[in-house]
Amino acid sequence: MNGLLNVSSNPHTRSKVTTSSLMFTVVVALLPAAGFGIYHFGLNALLLMAICVASSVLFELFFELITRRKITVGDFSAVVTGLLLALNLPPSAPWWIAVVGSFFAIVVVKMLFGGLGQNFMNPALGARCFLVISFAAIMTDFSVDGVSEATPLALLKQGGSVDLISMVKGTIPGTIGETSVIALLIGACILVIFGVIDLLVPFVYIATFLICMGLFGGHGFDPYFLAAHFAGGGLVLGAFFMATDYVTRPVTKSGQFVYGLILGVLTAVLRVFGPSAEGVSFAIIISNLLVPLIDKACAPRFFGKGGARIE
Repeated sequence: MNGLLNVSSNPHTRSKVTTSSLMFTVVVALLPAAGFGIYHFGLNALLLMAICVASSVLFELFFELITRRKITVGDFSAVVTGLLLALNLPPSAPWWIAVVGSFFAIVVVKMLFGGLGQNFMNPALGARCFLVISFAAIMTDFSVDGVSEATPLALLKQGGSVDLISMVKGTIPGTIGETSVIALLIGACILVIFGVIDLLVPFVYIATFLICMGLFGGHGFDPYFLAAHFAGGGLVLGAFFMATDYVTRPVTKSGQFVYGLILGVLTAVLRVFGPSAEGVSFAIIISNLLVPLIDKACAPRFFGKGGARIE
């Protein structure tokens, strides 16, 4: 029995790529969106990014020192979590929101479950959803310089019209990192070029979402309506930077396909029938919770299983 082989999904080859190099590439890919967020929203956006990144790294370091675990802050995963969390915050959020969110992301979602590779949902999105539930007024306030504006998706949900060009460029209200589709797609290209992600999950996610919005969004397959929903609400940020997270997505290709389908359907359902005009964050963390079931259902069969037994 000791000679039996363990059969699992690919990859089986060894690679010189390290966790720190992957995470550093993700940080680089997020810089266009981060830079545009600072340009569009001002210095408070930069302050929130700095606080989120610094507090995420410090919380992970302190937790590992207290619990006498191996120090892992050098792998850049805490930096990625902090930066993603900041990009999911409204630009008018107070500094303490960044600290509370970082604590929840690092300590509650990540470290208490064993650290990187053991977290059951995306830490940054888990923290954002926690903040939305706990501090709804702050997390839905997209005012800039004291002027409050509704997001384009909120206007669409109310039956209003939106400026699609402004949505693509990013000169609209929203969270710090979700507004500029151009900046986000530049970052996504960096991830694909350097082999950090492939396009299966984002493609299936976005395609399923657009099909569902066409079916029950109330406007049919109107290209302008679908393009507005593609460009708004953090869909691009979620699809390329968070739904593709290695830890919280399925292992197999078939599982990732199913995962993308679920993400697309959930996002559309939440946007159309939910109280919020967004839906990406909650769709991803709900789908994260379903990943163990998806992996189990899509696990490859053992070689020879189900065949005729040779006596």
